[in-house]
Amino acid sequence: MIFNFIFGRHKKQPKRPASALADLRVGEKAILADLELSPPVAEHLMNLGFVPGLEVTVARSSPGGDPRVYRVEGTEVAMRRDLSRHIHVELAGAPVFGD
Repeated sequence: MIFNFIFGRHKKQPKRPASALADLRVGEKAILADLELSPPVAEHLMNLGFVPGLEVTVARSSPGGDPRVYRVEGTEVAMRRDLSRHIHVELAGAPVFGD
């Protein structure tokens, strides 16, 4: 394995399509597409900055992976996976670490 890594023969991770915010990894960015939630919950998240068309970044994750902290428009919001599964996104770009 080390030989392959040193000589550049390691496997590259393929781009994977993400359809829900919960599918993203820490450091990944995506564009918010749709909030498939009840109107009061969707409105609350939109007031926090989760507006379709804006970019969201997975900033941090708790040790167990739930909840996660998402950054959108300078605001950081902790959200559980059961809620973030209902927020649809489109991948935006390469992961950003230490942002």
